[in-house]
Amino acid sequence: MQSALRQIWQNLALPDEALQFARLDGADPVLPSSFAVGAAAQAGIAAAALAACELGHARGAARQEVAVPMLHAALECTEWFSIDGRTPQAWEAFSGLYRCSDGWVRIHANFAHHSQGALHLMGLDPATATRAEAEAVMLGWRALEFEQASAERGLVATALRSFAQWDITAQGSAIAAQPLLRIKRFEGVNAPPLALAPLAQHQRPLTGVRVLDLTRILAGPVGGRALAAYGADVMLINSPHLPNIAAIANTSRGKRSALADLNTPEGRDALWRLIGGAHVFVQGYRPGGLTDRGFAPQTIAERRPGCVVISLSAYGDQGPWAARRGFDSLVQTAMGFNHAEGEAAGDGQPRPLPMQILDQATGYLIAATAAAALWRQQREGGSWHVQLSLAQTGHWLRSLGRVPHGLQTKMPSGKPFLERSASGFGELTSFRHSAQLARTPAGWDLPSMPPGTHPPRW
Repeated sequence: MQSALRQIWQNLALPDEALQFARLDGADPVLPSSFAVGAAAQAGIAAAALAACELGHARGAARQEVAVPMLHAALECTEWFSIDGRTPQAWEAFSGLYRCSDGWVRIHANFAHHSQGALHLMGLDPATATRAEAEAVMLGWRALEFEQASAERGLVATALRSFAQWDITAQGSAIAAQPLLRIKRFEGVNAPPLALAPLAQHQRPLTGVRVLDLTRILAGPVGGRALAAYGADVMLINSPHLPNIAAIANTSRGKRSALADLNTPEGRDALWRLIGGAHVFVQGYRPGGLTDRGFAPQTIAERRPGCVVISLSAYGDQGPWAARRGFDSLVQTAMGFNHAEGEAAGDGQPRPLPMQILDQATGYLIAATAAAALWRQQREGGSWHVQLSLAQTGHWLRSLGRVPHGLQTKMPSGKPFLERSASGFGELTSFRHSAQLARTPAGWDLPSMPPGTHPPRW
């Protein structure tokens, strides 16, 4: 428990004495998994809350105790929620694992263009295809060949690998050679510390911090939600042309939600105006997507000196997969987690982790690094760049070790940790935040609202 948090804290390079204020209880297994998913959830959430409090301390507030119970943290990271008593379906019909002639492939098809693209690659008509037909066609494919063909078409599918098979890939080597996260100062950008008002003792630690959240699935939205829980003014920016997943109703708690079409001059101008007043800019679009529209990290740092820019990707910025798209479920499959869980179960049937822990842990790392980079900015000035990836988080999760007999654990009830609230999507039932701040309780002042509810201005 403490060791997992200490690993993150060392990467954040924040004062060690702050760790004395962390109160962590519980032990794996808390959910059915052979991996330390409870420790990963707890450590990620604790790091985010503790880093926010450390920035608050730098602004004049006393340090405060942060308690994170492991069971509550793990259940929160399942991202379960309901709207008006109904739980949205998590996966589209064509998403999931498919047996191939020499192994398995996982296809992510929750968006129509990904589903249609995968079916076209199989030679099927999306208008009439059935899951059974797709499964039959996939038996004729070799797993790595389908993975490569999908990547060449900008689709999202990956072959199932064991840890040993992942480790010998060029991408596996590139991930293993990198730290969990990177926080670096932009070269050639001089800036004084950004103006952040001193905090009163009753104010939440990120009060007055403005965050632009240009993310969609799922790590980025979780990170923005955590920052809002600690007091930040978070504005979610969506494209009017891109679809969202149902989880937006849950991940948008505490945020304002605006639209900006970055394919138009008006939309780009609106975003630049927002950047001019932001302290943190978080982006999780496909590699190069925002750069192509003029919003490269260096450009943002130069036009908004002092800003912290956070870049999230699936596989990092090094190695042959640096430009490859991906989601948590696919990264789990590619890196060996699904294979390892099947081995631990004894039946060899590949199976996912009990939650999208790579997304969740990375989301809380986004929140932690935002606070840590601002802490440095307040001390040293300059503009700062944070780089994280789901695969780097996966490598860290693997380093936490295995949990003997963890798969025998039954899924616990989340009812003691649920709360109800109004939202623009209907009555939302979801988990309370598991980080318990002793003096300034975490929480969300704003209800989650549909994209475009708010104007794109501070």
